[in-house]
Amino acid sequence: MRWESWAEFWAMGGYAVYVWGSVGATALMMVFEIVQAWLARRKLLTQLRAEQTLAEMSAEEWQA
Repeated sequence: MRWESWAEFWAMGGYAVYVWGSVGATALMMVFEIVQAWLARRKLLTQLRAEQTLAEMSAEEWQA
Protein backbone atom coordinates (compact mmCIF):
# COMPACT_ATOMS: atom_id res chain seq x y z
CA MET A 1 0.00 0.00 0.00
CA ARG A 2 1.26 3.45 -0.86
CA TRP A 3 0.21 6.66 0.87
CA GLU A 4 0.51 10.13 -0.59
CA SER A 5 0.64 11.89 2.79
CA TRP A 6 1.05 11.24 6.49
CA ALA A 7 -2.67 11.90 6.98
CA GLU A 8 -3.47 9.03 4.62
CA PHE A 9 -1.02 6.83 6.47
CA TRP A 10 -2.60 7.54 9.85
CA ALA A 11 -6.10 7.08 8.37
CA MET A 12 -5.07 3.63 7.02
CA GLY A 13 -7.59 3.78 4.21
CA GLY A 14 -10.49 4.28 6.62
CA TYR A 15 -9.53 1.40 8.88
CA ALA A 16 -7.44 3.41 11.35
CA VAL A 17 -9.59 2.50 14.35
CA TYR A 18 -9.06 -1.20 13.72
CA VAL A 19 -5.39 -0.98 12.72
CA TRP A 20 -4.22 1.36 15.46
CA GLY A 21 -6.51 -0.30 18.00
CA SER A 22 -4.85 -3.62 17.21
CA VAL A 23 -1.39 -2.07 17.44
CA GLY A 24 -2.29 -0.49 20.78
CA ALA A 25 -3.78 -3.70 22.18
CA THR A 26 -0.69 -5.66 21.12
CA ALA A 27 1.65 -3.13 22.69
CA LEU A 28 -0.41 -3.14 25.88
CA MET A 29 -0.30 -6.95 26.09
CA MET A 30 3.46 -6.95 25.51
CA VAL A 31 3.95 -4.49 28.38
CA PHE A 32 1.60 -6.57 30.55
CA GLU A 33 3.63 -9.71 29.77
CA ILE A 34 6.89 -8.02 30.76
CA VAL A 35 5.43 -6.67 34.01
CA GLN A 36 3.87 -10.02 34.85
CA ALA A 37 7.17 -11.85 34.28
CA TRP A 38 9.04 -9.29 36.39
CA LEU A 39 6.56 -9.64 39.26
CA ALA A 40 6.69 -13.45 39.10
CA ARG A 41 10.49 -13.36 39.20
CA ARG A 42 10.46 -11.00 42.18
CA LYS A 43 7.99 -13.23 44.03
CA LEU A 44 10.06 -16.34 43.31
CA LEU A 45 13.26 -14.69 44.53
CA THR A 46 11.51 -13.60 47.73
CA GLN A 47 10.29 -17.16 48.31
CA LEU A 48 13.74 -18.60 47.68
CA ARG A 49 15.34 -16.16 50.12
CA ALA A 50 12.78 -17.10 52.77
CA GLU A 51 13.42 -20.81 52.22
CA GLN A 52 17.17 -20.26 52.37
CA THR A 53 16.85 -18.33 55.64
CA LEU A 54 14.65 -21.07 57.09
CA ALA A 55 17.10 -23.76 56.00
CA GLU A 56 20.01 -21.86 57.57
CA MET A 57 18.10 -21.48 60.83
CA SER A 58 17.26 -25.19 60.86
CA ALA A 59 20.89 -26.09 60.22
CA GLU A 60 21.96 -23.95 63.19
CA GLU A 61 19.44 -25.72 65.43
CA TRP A 62 20.81 -29.12 64.36
CA GLN A 63 24.33 -28.04 65.23
CA ALA A 64 23.38 -26.67 68.64
